[in-house]
Amino acid sequence: MFYIIGPRGSGKTTIGKRLAEHKGYQFVDTDKLILEHAGKSIAEIVAQHGWAYFRHLESEILQSIKQDKTIVSTGGGIILSEENQRIMRDNGTVIYLSADPAILAQRLAAEPQEDQRPSLTGKSLLEEIEEVMQLREPIYLATAHHVVDATQPIDVIIQQVKDLT
Repeated sequence: MFYIIGPRGSGKTTIGKRLAEHKGYQFVDTDKLILEHAGKSIAEIVAQHGWAYFRHLESEILQSIKQDKTIVSTGGGIILSEENQRIMRDNGTVIYLSADPAILAQRLAAEPQEDQRPSLTGKSLLEEIEEVMQLREPIYLATAHHVVDATQPIDVIIQQVKDLT
């Protein structure tokens, strides 16, 4: 099993799907599973029940994924739980897609999603990403078995990840 971690906009879903195709693995997106399970968008879940409830659902979903030969694209904050970090490291290979906050902000602004997660800080997109990455970068690095530069062309990223596995 492979877990792809990183911030919003790093390409976890895109890379995960392509990697699954190349390896003949199934692809699972934890955010999509949460949407299916709850019947609501992440923004709706957070508005109605708060971030703690969402993080609890996220952990339950992660723990429910047991299939071998699976690529798992995770939500950006899944690494905030030490238990989630342990589950991923103990059950597979963790790949961190790293990118500069300015690039992440450009990507997210270029393709806004209706069900995009609500703001964590209430600041501008770039300011929020910079602030969140200050907290999460060390955790991503500590959780990952491998770090890949997510600013490269998709085919290059896929080849690098395939070379790691």
